[in-house]
Amino acid sequence: MTEDVSIREKRFNRWITVTSIAIPLVVALLFGYKIPNAKPLGFLPPIYASINGITAIMLVVAVIAIKNGRRSLHQKLMTTCIVFSALFLIMYVAYHMTSETTMYGGEGTMKYIYYFILMTHIVLSISVIPLVLITYSKVYLDDFESHRLWAKYTFPIWLYVAVTGVIVYIMISPYYPY
Repeated sequence: MTEDVSIREKRFNRWITVTSIAIPLVVALLFGYKIPNAKPLGFLPPIYASINGITAIMLVVAVIAIKNGRRSLHQKLMTTCIVFSALFLIMYVAYHMTSETTMYGGEGTMKYIYYFILMTHIVLSISVIPLVLITYSKVYLDDFESHRLWAKYTFPIWLYVAVTGVIVYIMISPYYPY
């Protein structure tokens, strides 16, 4: 590794660390804040759930693309997945800043299943932030071998987060007041 690449990698790692800590903290702070007299944005949950579904599909298509040697398509799809994930997050926070938290109303075994899926979704959505950023940064450092190694872990976690986002929405949607 040349000195220039090492310096660039250190800068990326610093940026990734700050971003990976800042995003969950800012989301947690904003999640607890309600905008006074704001009209609830009750139309957002099906939109951001759909974005999660589309992201899941694009992740799978991106893996197929790279396995078939279509690097440019893979890169465009992965960049779009990152943009979609950011849009999801913005809409998710906006919804929760204008609306009361909806509680799951199911009972029995389904309630435990829902909360298990929700908790794993939340924990892995936080952990996927640095994984995505590290994996993505490896391409810019022309370290495709490391990119592939990181992607083996990042892909299934990101896919799980995207799919479970849709499942959580489907399970809680009957209980939305809007």
